[in-house]
Amino acid sequence: MASGTERGAEAAGSPAACYRELSRFAAITRAALGAAAGGQTFLLYTECSRPDLPRRRLLRFSRHYSLRRTGSGDLAVRRAALSAEIHNQLLSQDSPTGQRRAVLSRCPRRGHELLEVWGSGGRSHSVDLTALGKHGEVYTEGPFACLAWSRSETRLLYVAEKCRPKPRPPCPWDVPGAAGPAEEDEEEEFVYREDWGEALSTRSVPVLCALDLEGSSVSVLEGVPEHLSPGQALWSPDDRGVVFVGWWHEPFRLGLSACSNRRSGVFYLDLAGGRCELLSAERGAACSPRLSPDGRRLLYLEGGLGGPHRQCLRLRMGGEWARPPIPLPQFPRWGTSLTAGSPQLTWQTRQTATVLDVVQEPTEAFTGLYGEALPPRCWAADSRRAVLGTPQRSRTDLLLVDTEAATVTNLTAGSPEGCWELLTLQWDLLVATCSAPHRPPSLVAAVLPPAGRELPLRWVPVEDAPTVPGVTWKTLTVHPLCSGQSPAAHGAQAFEALLLSPTDGTAPHPLVVCPHGGPHAVFDARWRPSMAALCRLGFAVLLVNYRGSLGFGQAGISSLLSHVGEQDVADTQLAVEQALSSEPLDPHRLALLAGSHGAFIALHLLSREPERYQACALRSPVSNLPALLGTSDIPDWRYTSLGLPYSFERVPRAEDLAAMLLRSPIAQAARVRQGQTGCGVPGAGCRAPTAGCATGADAGAAVRGCPGPARQPHASAGAVPGAAGQGGTGAAAVVPGGRPRAGRRGDGGRRLRELRPLAPPAPGAAPEGRDRPAQPLVPTVARRLCWPWGERWPWGPHQEQRRTERT
Repeated sequence: MASGTERGAEAAGSPAACYRELSRFAAITRAALGAAAGGQTFLLYTECSRPDLPRRRLLRFSRHYSLRRTGSGDLAVRRAALSAEIHNQLLSQDSPTGQRRAVLSRCPRRGHELLEVWGSGGRSHSVDLTALGKHGEVYTEGPFACLAWSRSETRLLYVAEKCRPKPRPPCPWDVPGAAGPAEEDEEEEFVYREDWGEALSTRSVPVLCALDLEGSSVSVLEGVPEHLSPGQALWSPDDRGVVFVGWWHEPFRLGLSACSNRRSGVFYLDLAGGRCELLSAERGAACSPRLSPDGRRLLYLEGGLGGPHRQCLRLRMGGEWARPPIPLPQFPRWGTSLTAGSPQLTWQTRQTATVLDVVQEPTEAFTGLYGEALPPRCWAADSRRAVLGTPQRSRTDLLLVDTEAATVTNLTAGSPEGCWELLTLQWDLLVATCSAPHRPPSLVAAVLPPAGRELPLRWVPVEDAPTVPGVTWKTLTVHPLCSGQSPAAHGAQAFEALLLSPTDGTAPHPLVVCPHGGPHAVFDARWRPSMAALCRLGFAVLLVNYRGSLGFGQAGISSLLSHVGEQDVADTQLAVEQALSSEPLDPHRLALLAGSHGAFIALHLLSREPERYQACALRSPVSNLPALLGTSDIPDWRYTSLGLPYSFERVPRAEDLAAMLLRSPIAQAARVRQGQTGCGVPGAGCRAPTAGCATGADAGAAVRGCPGPARQPHASAGAVPGAAGQGGTGAAAVVPGGRPRAGRRGDGGRRLRELRPLAPPAPGAAPEGRDRPAQPLVPTVARRLCWPWGERWPWGPHQEQRRTERT
């Protein structure tokens, strides 16, 4: 019998203990600067979050710092206050001067939404938005959400759901069958309303709302066309109008989450005249408008309609306003003001200029813009330069754009950190986070030098995170086979993969292969606790950015169209073969860990290489393309991915469905060996079956090949999330020689599944999944999803008899 010391040492090296250790590092989600008296000292406010594993929730808290400019031009940093937990806060935004903060919170008792304003003297305003009944629920996240101050700091702008009439409750004295005013309300209650798809199922008709702080009154702004859904709003420089992004409803509300190809435009709403003008292109996909500090220039992103759901974007800029903006209080600038030669464009002519165009073929210096949004505050004090973060191959870097010269300067190229994100840029003070696969996020700050002297940029650590021991990483460059094409052909361009490896001396290591979802997404070199946990447990992890990933040029994105299920699968397998040939990895211990489209690739690999991969853990797998046509919120992508024409009025033809089925992994399901997969339970998702599938530790336990019982702890002790960090509604995990066990529904995928190996086969018997005939995947998974022993079966030795009796 093992002693208590031995059991404690074993628990210390368990997946739960490993993830508990790595999840203590906080992610910085927001930052704001405020100027103190004299303009040489700045107060930095940050919001952070990390998992609270014992309570099974996300802990949110704030930190405060003081930044002081020294005589040599550097920054002196010190912690200004203790960390404090953030309760019930939904949104927050600092005023232009940094002297006031607007906070949207939810009352925990009544559930009402409160909009409050705080200053140096405490709370100055508090308005119960729910009690006023002017609108529905306020949008606090997603593409529509915003909370914007006017330049005069007397009004607040936000987006909420349009107020719907509530049916009058029936009265005892109502005559049955008699017509009354309540009938229309009852009919209105059951009218179908389109929503904006996955993650936006409660978003149907957004409206712009303004809170007047002087009168504590709320008004719904009129003048927005009915065929538009407004969002991302901000005040014009003179506070007489509103600039917002409007999404067209035609032909219907297609899924908007992670889709930058929906028709939208930047509009200007004149509050006095009620006129609504289009400022961007007539047929384009514009988003993320940002006004310069002097209020004369408007920067925004613009993409093409249709095609890939995420694309390389243009950076566009509108010219100067006709009316002078309301002046803001001036603070000392650390850069120079360059306004000579700026484009003299006016809103009357509605002229715009392209600052950065779409990049078809990437260069070493610049591969294009791929971010979903510009940072909330991205302009330098000179109103000429802007800083933004975007994927550049397998990194996310900070780029400085000179809007007059149309030049790009990479501020973080060559840094050991592989992911940089700008939190705020105010008064030429840059505040950012940086991380790497072996280093949790750190908070850094820098002073932006004058134009032309930005490099080298001196970053000062504000909150430094230590490097995690036991993890190393590198970028692998993979050159696909040309297949008769020239090396310069679009389809033959190189792609990359990130390899995370343990530093212990137990090589060769087992390998967990992770193709990303999307498919137009990217694995950048950022901190991922689940991947670091796998490395600490002795596994190497390969994050594959196959052709079609963001950050490698528009030509690479377009190369995947018509080749989904072929090119992406071949690229992933090619990356695996190159890693096996060049790194100390065990080719006999391979596992797949993926979700959504990554799971689509993984299922194809299982059917094509049934003897290669020993385990697989999937989340929300896409296994049958034609089956999603009637349920997906992005039916256009099912056609576009295969190069088929899409039209709203078009009925799917037999040849279209046949083409989709042939590209679906389910067509090759009979080739998948029994006991290889862990597939998800269908849930509430409208693009793929949402499921909290077998997690990284499950795949690791499978591929480790341990002969003894592999028992994983519950989420209260710390769970390893899936590859893309998305949860779901339930799971079933199956490993070679293992018995499946259902995951708990509704836990968001945070609970590890318990896996108990079966008894070893009898002497001479063929092991399952090797020489036995292959079993169809769908019936096998269906049987295993009907696991009869509930959601939490105690797998102790004393329970074997009870389990047998119940069977």
